[in-house]
Amino acid sequence: MMRSDALTTWFRVPVLDGSLVRLEPLSLDHAEDLTVAAEEDRGNYGFTLVPRAEGVRDYLAAQFERIEQGVVPFAQIRKRDGRAVGCTAYLDPRYWPGRERLDLRAVEIGFTWLAASALGSGINTEAKLLLLDHAFDHLRVARVDMKTDARNQRSRRALDALGLTFEGVLRNWSISWAPGEDDQLRDSAMYSAIASEWPALRGRLVSRIQAQTQS
Repeated sequence: MMRSDALTTWFRVPVLDGSLVRLEPLSLDHAEDLTVAAEEDRGNYGFTLVPRAEGVRDYLAAQFERIEQGVVPFAQIRKRDGRAVGCTAYLDPRYWPGRERLDLRAVEIGFTWLAASALGSGINTEAKLLLLDHAFDHLRVARVDMKTDARNQRSRRALDALGLTFEGVLRNWSISWAPGEDDQLRDSAMYSAIASEWPALRGRLVSRIQAQTQS
């Protein structure tokens, strides 16, 4: 469990607002929209933790419990209609050792999913832009990482397209969310960006959003 002063520092994350998506702290107010979003088309969720409609409130409760482990969960709000169309989060905050202040050195972005109607709309790219921008420019981290089930080729292509660096596959690294694999471990494909890469990466993400929204 994290120290209470670490949690206080870590949770000073504002609403992150873009042109396509707004990232709001996850709450029960989002349950109704997420119930609809999760059931639009589940064909892309084979390796991803996405609740069924009847399990959305349990999913939210589990995310709220993960806050004590350092998770900062968000709802992804589609700006054009104001509806919650998915979730994402910061997690696994890592601090510089031996410092009196609790200075973050790295964080992960994960627990990400979107409704089928939001895929290919630029929302995922802009959400990652907002999270990376806040992590590097406001939290002043040295590194941001993301990971996915090594079998999830669709997710891996998306992470490659974002311009992140593929670092390899870590065997038996994470809990599997694949159906029928309860309490089993999966191999995780690891990706990252570091602070020195952020200016160029930010430019590529902005260009990609513009291309997605104009197509």
